[in-house]
Amino acid sequence: MIKTDICIIGGGSGGLTLAAVAVQMGAKVVLVERDRMGGDCLNYGCVPSKALLAAAHTTAIDRARAMGIALSRKVDFPAVSKHVQQVIDSIAPHDSIERFTGLGVKVIQAAAQCLDARTIKAGDATVSARYIVFATGSRAAIPPIPGLEDIAFFTNETIFSHTTLPGHLLVIGGGPIGMEMAHAHAQLGSKVTLLELVTIMPRDDAELVDKIRQRSAQLGIRLIEKCKIARAGKSKDGITIDYSVDGKASSVSGTHLLIAAGRKPNLDGLDLQQAGVEYSQNGIKVDNRLRTNRKHIYAIGDVVGGPQFTHVARYHAGIVIRNILFKLPARVSYTALPWVTYTDPELAHVGLSWQQACDAYGAGSLRQLECALTENDRAQAERRTDGKIKVIVGKRGKILGVDMLGMRAGELIQPWCLAISSGLSIKHMASYIAPYPTMGEVSKRVAGSYYADQLFSPCTQRLVRLLLRL
Repeated sequence: MIKTDICIIGGGSGGLTLAAVAVQMGAKVVLVERDRMGGDCLNYGCVPSKALLAAAHTTAIDRARAMGIALSRKVDFPAVSKHVQQVIDSIAPHDSIERFTGLGVKVIQAAAQCLDARTIKAGDATVSARYIVFATGSRAAIPPIPGLEDIAFFTNETIFSHTTLPGHLLVIGGGPIGMEMAHAHAQLGSKVTLLELVTIMPRDDAELVDKIRQRSAQLGIRLIEKCKIARAGKSKDGITIDYSVDGKASSVSGTHLLIAAGRKPNLDGLDLQQAGVEYSQNGIKVDNRLRTNRKHIYAIGDVVGGPQFTHVARYHAGIVIRNILFKLPARVSYTALPWVTYTDPELAHVGLSWQQACDAYGAGSLRQLECALTENDRAQAERRTDGKIKVIVGKRGKILGVDMLGMRAGELIQPWCLAISSGLSIKHMASYIAPYPTMGEVSKRVAGSYYADQLFSPCTQRLVRLLLRL
């Protein structure tokens, strides 16, 4: 029997963040992980996908030619795969058992099972804890497509270990994972067809998503939206998907298939009912303090459903730290929650969408500011003018939401995350000094446009003429 203050189930981003902070603050911590430390993000998600995308973006022949550089596409895909693994290996020590053991965390490599509301069985060990935190994450959801069980297919857990470039990659799912992998493989030289039940990237700004569609077409990606998939099966080319659009049946064949049709929480084998913890197929049920119905048991990250991002899991860890260690009633707020889809170009968002803002404040009290990257000198120099920023502003200049499409949009959105989380107004974004020439100037320019009507109005012109006479 091991007695501890906090027992954390899951060694992904959320669990590791919580364990590292809690043990360094003086708590006794046991961490139980049944698979690989670092979880989905390090081994099968954020890290390998961004490493693959980085390799893919270097093949932008069209942009190189526009700047007078003649390139030929020669992709050594085994070397690309090696690059991806090297990136994982370079980060892995930070998430390793050795590091956390060194910090003072008791790490148990085994599957966790609830015995009761205070006790966890993990391999040969039994852990008694004052607090229990479930951080078991999620995995790819496999849609009930007839014939799928008879063919080999990729998920995010297997595609990065593949060392042969797919000749024709079929992708089911037009969310972030599906779109990122479609863009990466198309730039690396694969033919790509993506099938989506509804529309691609439905949570993002429709105008900017349409520009992603246009870029996808330039990359040679075939997007089939609003389709119903009837079945999957083997063919002479490898795999065939039968589908219909508006009732018209068709099919497409490819060499490989990636399933990127959503996520499901990892609840298998936990025996949550033994602890009296309420859950559903969507995840463990928690309140806004991330407590389950058993107030000493918490759950964080993907396993609770809701926004499924690594940065959300880490944010959740901070909420739990304040609740458990400092007894503060910290609550989750997604007011300034950002997300980024790392397509080419990137699409980033923070805050409210236009529809959400209209529902909350009324369309009559809102303004939407826009600035295209064609107006940014650095974007012109880089030949990366494909994009724009859109900012929703409420009364008294309150910043409500931002959407941005463009190179490094995930980096450029961050000052807006700070502005929304800190309650800053548009004047703060308009008044700072931006270095020239940078992509970041687009933020200052769009913020400054809020005052354009007042500054250049006839009233202002009359005032200026009067003052100049003095």
